[in-house]
Amino acid sequence: MATVNVTDESFKSDVLESDKPVLVDFWADWCGPCKMIAPALEEISNELGEQVTIAKMDIMENTGIPAEMGVQSIPLMVLFKNGEAVARKVGAAPKSQLKDWIESEL
Repeated sequence: MATVNVTDESFKSDVLESDKPVLVDFWADWCGPCKMIAPALEEISNELGEQVTIAKMDIMENTGIPAEMGVQSIPLMVLFKNGEAVARKVGAAPKSQLKDWIESEL
């Protein structure tokens, strides 16, 4: 399952009302570490697609939700379960660490 692009408008339906956990990657085009982890998140999405949705939100195109969430550093990954933010991870990491972190929080 490929990653899903989420916008301020679709955040409620795509993330908060999802029937399975959603990991939102807050990123921007100018962010080098964000670009570094993008392929890893795509692979993790394919590997764990049955358990979790991996979503991406461009903070330059969507400013409302990132402001509400207090996003100050990117990449920021926030895991949502049942409409609640349950875990946060800031910064880039190797795929194995990202996957282990996601699986430990599911």
